[in-house]
Amino acid sequence: MRLHLLAVGARQPSWIREGVETFVRRMPRECPVKLVEISSAHRGKANAGEGAVRKEGERILKAVPDGALVVALDVAGKPWSTQRLSEELQQWRQDYDDVALLIGGPEGLSPECLKRASRTWSLSALTLPHGIVRIVVAEQIYRAWTIIKGHPYHRK
Repeated sequence: MRLHLLAVGARQPSWIREGVETFVRRMPRECPVKLVEISSAHRGKANAGEGAVRKEGERILKAVPDGALVVALDVAGKPWSTQRLSEELQQWRQDYDDVALLIGGPEGLSPECLKRASRTWSLSALTLPHGIVRIVVAEQIYRAWTIIKGHPYHRK
């Protein structure tokens, strides 16, 4: 199974890229994580708010692999414990070749992205910077993997 982290925004600080890469590198070959950066829509007078979100949504959905399970990260989603994520990851490994995790831009995900998602996951009720969301998701995926494999990284 392959995990695709589809995230709006291509210009992240080096510490964000390094944070994500730290956990992506730790994943085994049988469960790689690939970060795909989706360019942000221009936010001018003619394309503010909903127009930008719609364009970003179109770009995200084009990047979703055929047949992939789609999981949207959204504040209105269901909060998962790390244990629950490890159970989800185990199930995904059995049922799918590809899983796409969607991270929206400043205004979140488009209604089309949310509609396409089979699951909606909330990391927190807090509003988090999108770069930090990338790191948290990458770390939690790695942590979930270590739970599945019985590795001592995760401590209850």
